[in-house]
Amino acid sequence: MRMSTEVPRLLLIETSSRAGWVAVAEGATTLEVRRLDEARRQARDLSPAVGELLAARKWKPHDLNGVVVGVGPGSYTGLRVGVMSAKMLCYATGAALIAVETFVALARQAPASALKVDVLADAQQERVYVQSFGRDLDAEDLSARSPLAIRPLANWLSSRNVDAWVTGPGVDAHLGRLPAGLSLVEPELRQPRPESVLAVGLERYLAGQCADVWTLEPVYLRPSAAEEQWRAKQ
Repeated sequence: MRMSTEVPRLLLIETSSRAGWVAVAEGATTLEVRRLDEARRQARDLSPAVGELLAARKWKPHDLNGVVVGVGPGSYTGLRVGVMSAKMLCYATGAALIAVETFVALARQAPASALKVDVLADAQQERVYVQSFGRDLDAEDLSARSPLAIRPLANWLSSRNVDAWVTGPGVDAHLGRLPAGLSLVEPELRQPRPESVLAVGLERYLAGQCADVWTLEPVYLRPSAAEEQWRAKQ
C-alpha cells in the first residue's frame, strides 16, 4: 500500500445504484466526474471510463495514491463490479484501498439542520435496508446511531423516530407508503454524490483507515435474488 504525504491523487468508484459514476480528485477537490452508461452495464463501461479520466489528467494508474470505492448496500451486480475493480487496481498499483459505506455518504448529504436522519434503500419483498444517524449539537457531521439492518417497511414506519429526516434511494421506491409531512432530503441528494464520497474517503485515507484488498467485500445483509431463488428450489 502506497500512501502519500503530499496532496493525494484519488480515484472514486461508486456503483451501488444502477446509474453509477467514477471520478478523480486531488485532495478535497473533485476534478472530473464520469457518469457510467446504464445501458452498457457497469461491467463494460467502468474500465474504459476510468482509463479516459486518467488519460485526460495525464495520470498513469501508478500515479494514484488511493482508490475510494462505495461498498453499499445497493445493486448486487454494480457493487461486485465496483469493489472488484477497485481491489484489482489497488493490488496492481499499490494504491491505498478506501471503503466508504453508501449510507454514511448519504447521511453526509442531509441538511445541516437535520439532527437525526434515517437512510433507506429497497431490500425487496416489502423490506428496507435502514440505518439511523444522529448529530450532536457541537458536531459537524452525522454519525451512526444504529447498525445497518433489514426491516419490514411496515415495522420501520410504525417504530421510526418522528423527528428524523429520511433519505436514500428507498424513499423513491416507497414514496407512496410514506406518511404526509415527513421531512425528506431533496431528491437529488438521495443518491451518493462525489463530494460526500470524497469527503468520507479522504478522511479515512489521511487517517490510514485502509481496507484489505484480499478481504474487502460489498455490504450484503441478504443473498441476491438469484441466490434466494436457487435456495428455494433446493
